[in-house]
Amino acid sequence: MNETSKVIRKHIVCYGWVQGVGFRYRVRHAASLYGVTGWVRNDSCGSVTMEIQGTEEQIDQVFIAIERGSYVRIEHMDVKTIPVIEHDRDFQTIG
Repeated sequence: MNETSKVIRKHIVCYGWVQGVGFRYRVRHAASLYGVTGWVRNDSCGSVTMEIQGTEEQIDQVFIAIERGSYVRIEHMDVKTIPVIEHDRDFQTIG
């Protein structure tokens, strides 16, 4: 397995125009399209938090798809790599 096909998991908090614009729906749709797992939820402060698991390339493709649409504008992201969850099999919208 080469480095680009290695599965990783990231905890990401997105700031900007990310609530009330279909952001979570777009994330879930892109996650399904590119085969990543994890979850996404709105936060009370106006940000959106997610954990996303897949290859670096899959995760990059999810964000390209999210930003392709109108209304969403990610101004800043806090990103941390966290341990992979071995038996994670789907992507969920929380809340």
